[in-house]
Amino acid sequence: MRRAAILLGLIAASSAAFAGAPDVSLRPVARPAALAPAAPRAAAPVRALFTHVRPVARPSGLAPVAVIPAPARKPASSSQTRGSGHQPIPRIEQKSAGGGLMASLRPLLRPLGVNRKGQERKRQLSRGAICGDIAIQGEEVGRVPGRISGCGIEDAVKVRSINGISLSQHALMDCQTARTIKAWMQKGMAPAVGTYGGGVAQLRVAAHYSCRTRNNQKGAKISEHGKGHAIDIAGFTLRDGKTITVLNDWGSGRKGTILNQMHRSACGPFRTVLGPESDRFHQDHFHFDTVRTRSGSYCR
Repeated sequence: MRRAAILLGLIAASSAAFAGAPDVSLRPVARPAALAPAAPRAAAPVRALFTHVRPVARPSGLAPVAVIPAPARKPASSSQTRGSGHQPIPRIEQKSAGGGLMASLRPLLRPLGVNRKGQERKRQLSRGAICGDIAIQGEEVGRVPGRISGCGIEDAVKVRSINGISLSQHALMDCQTARTIKAWMQKGMAPAVGTYGGGVAQLRVAAHYSCRTRNNQKGAKISEHGKGHAIDIAGFTLRDGKTITVLNDWGSGRKGTILNQMHRSACGPFRTVLGPESDRFHQDHFHFDTVRTRSGSYCR
């Protein structure tokens, strides 16, 4: 009897315990459809992503760029590169307007020997420059007195070359005449000769300063030669050795055409221009002078 009472007590206690248990099951319940994770969408092809992007015209002002690989770097440790997936970024340099890279491949400095030669040549020319012009080479003479009234030069120079072209004899004159000869050589003589014979190498000077009357005639006025204002040119030696002379080539063939152009081009820079057709005294040379008493030019 006592055992039966104990058993009944245990059953009663168990019933009381289950009476306080929760009504909801402890097993997992299916989540609502709204809360379920969305199924992953298939990745769109890369090309499809950019089909709507139109290329933009590059502005005309931008120069093309050159892509230069970056210098090689030491490989990083496995711990640094694991999972990185990044590639080295190339270095980009803008091209200059001339087409070359900003970092020019030409040497920035000229060879030292070339600079020294150029400087030495410049010093030599500077030492020989007269009339304040490095293209006129010679020596300063100063005052040249005349043996007769009306002759002489106040500030005389002796010219040996102009524009790199030598004179067959060093010519005595004033600076205004020397500058006029230089201008005519550049704008008249050189274009007339052009590339024929390689160009002029030397002026064949027939006369320069000489204290005398015009054409050496007794009783005539003092010549412009006697004042340092004139030069007589008999011909030209070309770089290939050919010669053009007023006496032999005036009015004949290509050389005659060149001489005619020289004669015409001198009329203007010089105040007096005389040639073979002017008189019997100028059959073999051109007479050019810078007379100061005439406003216009006299050319024959």
